[in-house]
Amino acid sequence: QVQLVESGGGLVQAGGSLRLSCAASGSIFSINAIGWYRQAPGKQRELVATINSGGSTNYADSVKGRFTISRDNAKNTVYLQMNSLKPEDTAVYYCYADLSYYNGIYYRDGYDYWGQGTQVTVSS
Repeated sequence: QVQLVESGGGLVQAGGSLRLSCAASGSIFSINAIGWYRQAPGKQRELVATINSGGSTNYADSVKGRFTISRDNAKNTVYLQMNSLKPEDTAVYYCYADLSYYNGIYYRDGYDYWGQGTQVTVSS
């Protein structure tokens, strides 16, 4: 069973920075990709950034050039460095993992697994 624990959210002014952390534990060998989604009140959850097992990254257009996703394999932790934050970045940020196995069942097309989320609020 994979566990994802997010941390690092908080309140910052526009133009400021935060770094989110997602610590993965358990069956981490089943993780095909890991990253971050976010959801603002009344809005659908949207992709922010992901990184796969080979190190390839993917970013939402709205965060390119401002956010950087990285990983520390020794710590089994993924980070999201968020710079030049804007009020529209305000959301609950969820750590996300694409799993090949969940509860012992193989998912050829992957299984979406989520952390509990951490609030990011950016004031103007």
